[in-house]
Amino acid sequence: MDSEPIKWSSQYVASVSKLPGDKILLPPSALQELLNAAPTITSGTDSQRPTTSSFDPFNPYTYAAERAARQLQYQDRIQQLPHPLTFRLVNPANGRVVYAGIREFSANEGEAVLSPFLKEVLGLEDATAHKGQDGRHSDSEEDSSMTDGVEELGMSEVKGPRITIHAQQIPKGTFVKLRPLEAGYNPEDWKALLEQHLRSNFTTLTNGEVLIVPGGRGTGGKKEEFRFLVDGFQPEGDGICIVDTDLEVDIEALNEEQARETLQRIAAKQQRAPGTDQGSSVGGELSLFREQQGQVLTGEYVYFEIPSWARSQGIDIELSGVHDGEEVDLYVSPYAPRQRAKPREDEYVFGDYSSRPSKRIRLQPTNIELEDAEALWVSVRAYAPPESVGDKPSDSAPRRFNIRASPFDPSSPVTNGDHASPKSQPHNEGDVQCKNCLQWVPQRTLMLHENFCLRNNILCPHGCGQVFQKRSPTYQSHWHCDKCTTGHGNTALSKTKHNHLSHTFQPCSTCEITFPSMSELAQHRVTVCPAKLILCQFCHLEVAQEGDPNSPNAEALLSGLTVHELQDGSRTTECHLCDKIVRLRDMSTHLRHHEYEKSSRPPPRVCRNVNCGRTLDGVSRQGDTRAGTKMGQGPGNDVGLCSTCFGPLYVAMYDPEGKALRRRVERRYLQQLLTGCGKGWCGNEFCKTAKANAGVSASVSSTKDAVPMVKPFLDGLASGATPLHFCVDEGSQRRRRTAEMMAAESSSSQPSMMPPGEKAYAFEWCVAALEAEGGDLDRARAWLRNWAPAK
Repeated sequence: MDSEPIKWSSQYVASVSKLPGDKILLPPSALQELLNAAPTITSGTDSQRPTTSSFDPFNPYTYAAERAARQLQYQDRIQQLPHPLTFRLVNPANGRVVYAGIREFSANEGEAVLSPFLKEVLGLEDATAHKGQDGRHSDSEEDSSMTDGVEELGMSEVKGPRITIHAQQIPKGTFVKLRPLEAGYNPEDWKALLEQHLRSNFTTLTNGEVLIVPGGRGTGGKKEEFRFLVDGFQPEGDGICIVDTDLEVDIEALNEEQARETLQRIAAKQQRAPGTDQGSSVGGELSLFREQQGQVLTGEYVYFEIPSWARSQGIDIELSGVHDGEEVDLYVSPYAPRQRAKPREDEYVFGDYSSRPSKRIRLQPTNIELEDAEALWVSVRAYAPPESVGDKPSDSAPRRFNIRASPFDPSSPVTNGDHASPKSQPHNEGDVQCKNCLQWVPQRTLMLHENFCLRNNILCPHGCGQVFQKRSPTYQSHWHCDKCTTGHGNTALSKTKHNHLSHTFQPCSTCEITFPSMSELAQHRVTVCPAKLILCQFCHLEVAQEGDPNSPNAEALLSGLTVHELQDGSRTTECHLCDKIVRLRDMSTHLRHHEYEKSSRPPPRVCRNVNCGRTLDGVSRQGDTRAGTKMGQGPGNDVGLCSTCFGPLYVAMYDPEGKALRRRVERRYLQQLLTGCGKGWCGNEFCKTAKANAGVSASVSSTKDAVPMVKPFLDGLASGATPLHFCVDEGSQRRRRTAEMMAAESSSSQPSMMPPGEKAYAFEWCVAALEAEGGDLDRARAWLRNWAPAK
């Protein structure tokens, strides 16, 4: 059954914090009052019936259990609040009303913390400002200045307007009508933003309120906004709840004139869409050596990508073909784990926004910004004055440009190209330089040239090196900045642009820090800004790096991580090598310790039998090259044979000089040469069966012929100077051949045989890897990468 509505209201001093949407903060005492005011939920069962099935009033144990169960049931019944909690806020001074949701019960006693949106709707003028998002005062505020009597009443001495708050549950909405307050809103621009904004920041909607939906980031850190008037609900009423409901949204213009203007703007925007004749170019991949043509509308960007280039060479990006008087800028940013945003006017790594008609950015291969760069993002922007941003689309034609990217030899001298001064231009022998225009002319014509030049031309007296005709409009509009020594140009637009980019304070839209120029703002946004996008190396998502730009985290600086990675890296996981629990951010250091252990790990000892693929001491999958010996399963002999190969030669007798062992080895050799082992897979060169398997006739037919072949191996048996050749099982023989091939892959004579990304390993480590992984080649390669030192 539905619960009865909560009857609760109270009056609080209103203060403002940066809370989102319609969320408010109330003091903890409000929660207790709401719980006390919550009605008891009646159940369909008789309250006199026992709660526990084994209740016996004469049994003290079941009686105590019944009493505890009823007390728990009672607490659950009276402390059950509706979800979500909604409130009706009233400003007694002007009678304005708005509905709101709750964020936390953590405000100061006697205060209600509102969002800026609620402050504007209620018309509160003198609300106390809070700096934090939790609604608590900062240290500079006089939180402790309370009288004893006020503290007992739970009221604060903070002055400010008062509001009345009523607990009121409103129905869940099914339909809402929104009216845009400005013409030209395109549903493609705001539809997804509206849905996300309502879902994240709002619990209720109030009829007649103005809903402000933030858009994308604009020029100079300014935010684009979409403003809508809430005009009607289903079900009808003053407000609706939009949590856990399917809400249908209808957008309707305020009047016919606005509807016509909106359609006209959308049609004009479509005509100037990217890729059309009147719109900006689409951009795309920028090929090396090939010049591309494009166009860009005022205030818009065209993005290009350079996916790859020779990292040992530099790369030169040049923008040309721009008409005089048009301000088209060039920006470049690497696409790397620490740089994910496309270059813009207020967020770039490299930029050329001078007033020259051609621009160039030359990147050296040693540039630290290119480290770990996956690609290069290049953007071309036509400058628009700040006052023109957000106006109607102008009738000006797109600015045309040519862009080219090409590698260059970093050892070659750097030239200024098109920006070379007359002093640096080459000249012929016998030429002299004109003191007025600085041009090189032949000595014989110097007098005629100077007479004409002094009469018609003038060198800029401010030292920029430009020469003008005295009566030309360009000279009349030529300017030099009185605030710096580098700013100069020939048009009013270039002066406006220089003052805006170099001498106008620019706020960061995230940190609320103001910078004296656009270049310093861009430097901030690509370095320490908390909103800078990175690719987290732990969660592998593009997220904000977080942190405080004014107080850097010392641990993050020392570890080379961002604040987000420092927090995300606190999660733990198992090391795939040693199964230890390690923090993600410490995993790289932990794995380096494993690399250091490789050099100190004793190398495996391979069985002396050239056909055997086993080691003497046994190998484990965890990299222990003495695992068998530690478990008492060592070879048990001094000959250098593994326990499997030495087994047929073992006899429990005292043989200090090894004569009996020598006879057994000789007997086994003769048996293999004269009789064979009879195994179809045998590849032992000292076995008759192996020669028959290979289709080769046996060269030994009697003991007389076999003894001279065996004698050298018997002479070197004790010293270990000669190998042994015994027949083994098929698996051991296959592992031995595979290990020989793996070791041969890393030989210098056959570098192409090694798989890409693999290192070279010694033969004994290859044998150990195959033994540990049971002959599986892929797993053996992984074992080598994890446990074996490379050559």
